[in-house]
Amino acid sequence: MKHFVSGLALAAALSAPALAQDGETRVIGVSIPAATHGWAGGMNYFAQAAVDRLEETYPQLDFVLATASDPAKQVNDIEDMVATRNIDALVVLPFESEPLTGPVQNVKASGAWITVVDRGLSQEGIEDLYVAGDNPGFGRVAGEYMASALPEGGKIVVLRGIPTTIDNERVEGFQAAIEGKNIEVLGMEHGDWNRDKAFTVMQDFLSKHPQIDAVWASDDDMAVGVLGAIEAAGRDDIKFVLGGAGMKEMVKRTMDGDSMIPANVTYPPAMIATAIEITAVGLVSQAPVSGDFIIGSVLVTPENAESFYFPESPF
Repeated sequence: MKHFVSGLALAAALSAPALAQDGETRVIGVSIPAATHGWAGGMNYFAQAAVDRLEETYPQLDFVLATASDPAKQVNDIEDMVATRNIDALVVLPFESEPLTGPVQNVKASGAWITVVDRGLSQEGIEDLYVAGDNPGFGRVAGEYMASALPEGGKIVVLRGIPTTIDNERVEGFQAAIEGKNIEVLGMEHGDWNRDKAFTVMQDFLSKHPQIDAVWASDDDMAVGVLGAIEAAGRDDIKFVLGGAGMKEMVKRTMDGDSMIPANVTYPPAMIATAIEITAVGLVSQAPVSGDFIIGSVLVTPENAESFYFPESPF
């Protein structure tokens, strides 16, 4: 288990990526999943904005940004970055953990700096810098809310994300928080952070279980699919759905007191910009940037939702 710290754990200056000297151009590759759901759409937006801003700020840096709709495409993108651009650093948000571990390890062996974002690799120690939300905390905050919202206990179903290390961490945190709270998990299935898949998974849950008190959708896109399935089935036994990641539409519903979306848990897609920016700083300065940068998750309620509502956000 990786030991997370709050903030950036600075290492010795010798561990920083190679300094871009006058006249030298360093290349940073950025490999991320395509905008297959809302959070990823926001992440794509912030990645492009960071690249545009940093190319103007640091003329000695070049960036190559590639998006992939599946793990195989992402592996090809990364191999192409090494072969054609000889990248000095790679910022990667793995589509899935296992298929990307070997290819990213190969990039590390070439001498490039590795920044891993969000989903993690299946083998620890490959990355030089890790930037992510507090995934155990994300699950814990959700579980604590579920327990407080169902003080007498209840029956729930859970939709998981894409099979990744962060999904495992979230679920483990959630399960630990509801332990001993008389909450029965009727079923737990992967919805892949996709509203259409979540709709289908929730339809199956509804057909199997005549009584469901609440749903941990664990993601706002999946929550949209879950709500659609509940509405289509005409079910009125479900008290609420808890998503996560702070989609503006969901935060607005919480802010407006919607009983079906009474809370949310933050997980900002702008973390990709943080990862790119820190990597760039390491390439152009002597600043040590090794370690973990972990962004905490916060419970959003009607009382504080306005502070997390950004209507101009792409997500």
